[in-house]
Amino acid sequence: MDDQVREVMTLVDDVLGAQVVGAYLHGSAVLGGLRPASDVDLLVVARRSLTDAERRALLDGLLAASGFTGGLRPVELTVVVESEVRPWRYPPTVDFLYGEWLRAEFEAGGPPLPQVMADLAIVLTTVRAGDHALAGPPPARVLDPVPHGDVVRAATAAVPGLLAELDDDTRNVLLTLARIWCTLATGEIRPKDAAAAWALDRLPPEHRPVLEHARRLYLGSRYAEETWSAELLARVRAHAAAVAARIERLARP
Repeated sequence: MDDQVREVMTLVDDVLGAQVVGAYLHGSAVLGGLRPASDVDLLVVARRSLTDAERRALLDGLLAASGFTGGLRPVELTVVVESEVRPWRYPPTVDFLYGEWLRAEFEAGGPPLPQVMADLAIVLTTVRAGDHALAGPPPARVLDPVPHGDVVRAATAAVPGLLAELDDDTRNVLLTLARIWCTLATGEIRPKDAAAAWALDRLPPEHRPVLEHARRLYLGSRYAEETWSAELLARVRAHAAAVAARIERLARP
């Protein structure tokens, strides 16, 4: 992982250079440790929006540096413009977002463009909590704290999209729903396995096996090794609906 982080940071420095205010490692690498299928999550705060040429160069480098084979991990790189996130306002705008789940889209349509991204409220909160600078000042000196109400808004806004992906990305959807529930209830953004453990203590027995299996997969299996029994798959939708209902109740004013 360290070599991959250095490669991405060299790419960022080559493309953006002095335009970088700060760069930060976050997610599983900082909070709880990388698991077999974990992404390497990086946030870059830039002084201005990327040019078209910079977007192309950054994308080309990431397509080579990120993946699931050859000892690589998937990289998720988020670039934000400092003036777009400080002072903080909701919903925020992301200037450039790369993730492996978007690879086919980028290969067909070209580099990512700026877009409104509610999830950025959660990313920035996680970055501040992880406090792991790769370049520049500590994140608390660069990023304003995100009000908890905006974290709640961002988390609940993601639920419909997660439910729509339940069949195609079962493990991640179940774990993310558990983490949203945990975040709304505790005010903390915990690693997926820790949030799942918290949720398992609060679920009725009939809804535990699905999340227990998703948590085991997260802790020990790559995506290519993932298996679900027919019995567990038959329980997935009822489990997801039960967790979504708990999220909805907590999100009410």
